[in-house]
Amino acid sequence: MTEYTDNMRTEFINKKAVDLKEINRVDPTYFEKPYVKRGLRNADGTGIVAGVSNICDVRGYYMQEGEKIPMKGELTYRGISMEKIAESFLSENRFGYEETAYLILFGKLPDAQELDEFNAILSRYRVLPNRFTEDVILTNPSPDIMNKLSRAILTLYSYDPTPEPCGLAHELEQALRLIARCPVIVAHAYAAKRHYFDNESLYLHRPQDGLSLAENFLYSIRHDTKFTPEEARILDLALVVHAEHGGGNNSTFSCRVLSSSGTDVYSAIAAAVGSLKGPRHGGANMKVMEMFNYM
Repeated sequence: MTEYTDNMRTEFINKKAVDLKEINRVDPTYFEKPYVKRGLRNADGTGIVAGVSNICDVRGYYMQEGEKIPMKGELTYRGISMEKIAESFLSENRFGYEETAYLILFGKLPDAQELDEFNAILSRYRVLPNRFTEDVILTNPSPDIMNKLSRAILTLYSYDPTPEPCGLAHELEQALRLIARCPVIVAHAYAAKRHYFDNESLYLHRPQDGLSLAENFLYSIRHDTKFTPEEARILDLALVVHAEHGGGNNSTFSCRVLSSSGTDVYSAIAAAVGSLKGPRHGGANMKVMEMFNYM
């Protein structure tokens, strides 16, 4: 039997990678046929209809005589313009992510009492299971926060006494727990990344009652827990803008594919996070961060 050196193995893999690309090449003429799509796009670059949704609509162009014409972007949640939603809470100096999440989930904006109840539920659900941070996040840290988030969401399955689908009310509760817990997981994963990969001190902060999701996130990721009101407002607005982007984007589509099989919530959401991690999807945010370095 031939004894392969490291160089021989590398040469073999590199050669086979080239072969794979040619062997699996799809003839470009296939994409000229009406029933073959290149991803979630038509040949003219427009999106294909992948589902029907009343939750969100995104428009960035219109078609005129077969030509795609750019337009001012429009984002609506449950038929309400995102700009109107933002104007409402900004004019009253309120945080808006929680009521936006309520709107997306339940189809209408909450009144004061409903919003208070919703915030109280999220506040209670923010607490991670006992030793979850130590056993799941710190024991197996990752240099990539999205990778750690996806793995942590999957692991939450093991901490749920009834993880499999068993009714809409239970799945709603699971969804609310994920909404509340994901920012905490990200904050702790970021702290672990800084400690184990960036050689910084390890600081872990518990979520605080009475703070919005945006405020709690900033509180959690800062060594001294300090943040300015402007930082919190900007993050809150960014969360509102990113709350939902329709059923045709890659991550939402991935979630729908998995949930359509009847699998559990954790598997479906973890798949969506894995999709969002890709440089051709959520990677756009990484490019924004790179741009900051050139300013």
